[in-house]
Amino acid sequence: MAEKPGRGHGKTDGDGVEVGRRVPLPKGAQEPIRVYINGVEQDNGEDYSFDGDGILFHEPIVKEGKLPRWRWLTMYVGLFGSYNKHETVDVEYRIDGRVHLASDLEVVGD
Repeated sequence: MAEKPGRGHGKTDGDGVEVGRRVPLPKGAQEPIRVYINGVEQDNGEDYSFDGDGILFHEPIVKEGKLPRWRWLTMYVGLFGSYNKHETVDVEYRIDGRVHLASDLEVVGD
């Protein structure tokens, strides 16, 4: 059986900053709801659960965080890029039977 790709990180991705585990759903979102982190579909029950009007992930969502000035300078002159984890949450949902996609939803504290 193939291993699940998890959250779509490369093996060389550095650390990031944990920003929370809860993501509010768009107003009026109806099931079926599909949840993605970095384009990788997550499993309800295994990776997240529904929490009232939001999604509660079992693991914290990680963002790149603020980069120091020297890092910005090295990226600006093209010496090297930034490879910290930066997770984006996308949700596919229905409203009145029509499919909608919300991208890069805001992550809030638990």
